[in-house]
Amino acid sequence: MNSRHLVYPPWQAGIATGVVMLLAACGDDITNNYASEPPTFTPDPIVTHAQLQEALATAVSTTNGGLDFPMWATVVDRAGVVVAVVASGAAVNDQWLGSRAISAQKANAANSFSLDQFSLSTANLYSAVQPGGSLYGLQFSNPVSTDVVYGGEESQYGTVDDYMVGKKPGGINVFGGGLALYNSSGVVIGAVGLSGDTSCADHNIAWRVRHALGMDFVTAGVAPPIGTNPAGKDNIIFDITGGVSASGFGHPTCLNASADSTMGTNLPTTYPLGA
Repeated sequence: MNSRHLVYPPWQAGIATGVVMLLAACGDDITNNYASEPPTFTPDPIVTHAQLQEALATAVSTTNGGLDFPMWATVVDRAGVVVAVVASGAAVNDQWLGSRAISAQKANAANSFSLDQFSLSTANLYSAVQPGGSLYGLQFSNPVSTDVVYGGEESQYGTVDDYMVGKKPGGINVFGGGLALYNSSGVVIGAVGLSGDTSCADHNIAWRVRHALGMDFVTAGVAPPIGTNPAGKDNIIFDITGGVSASGFGHPTCLNASADSTMGTNLPTTYPLGA
């Protein structure tokens, strides 16, 4: 009986070998297609979950100037590691789910661009990052870690076991709701981010939360004294006319226009810094 031996051209043999090696590397473990778990760190315990929850409850106990929706609050330490995540609603779905990630981005942004001697809130960044603004492009500079903000079980979001705790979410957000946290020595120790309502309301509640935590010893910022109010430092500034901010750090009004600007502008008087 005659036997035939098939001889393949070298290029075909090379392809076959490569396919075999690829299949061997992949095996039947589909998890090879996914990245490893994001790194976990030990956060500086600047607040507890209970303290942040209490501060948020106090902050939302009166109208926020917006829609009065339930909100998310996230605190990061100076290294950008999430310390705590809470929500004001009774259930995880009482708040906009997308706002949890936004609250973390706001906290990261305020922490990343504030110094001991100078604070920038996320509200201060709005005009500065528009085309032609002094910080245009900043919003693209520090991408959010989607593995961190979308990881874990939804049922644990806002609890002491929230997946973001002990991780670095990254991200930059450039409208109201993010404020750096300052200790009584005027040193930045982290930041808080609020989200779940209009951006003006987010800023209002973030200001109240920081005040309730006693971490608002801000040294300086871009917000000047307005009317009878003392210098706002990192307060929201409503000075956009015809699409242009007079200071370069202005924020638009939201749903309630004049009511927004009044409540926000008066924050340094209603909730004095360092008091």
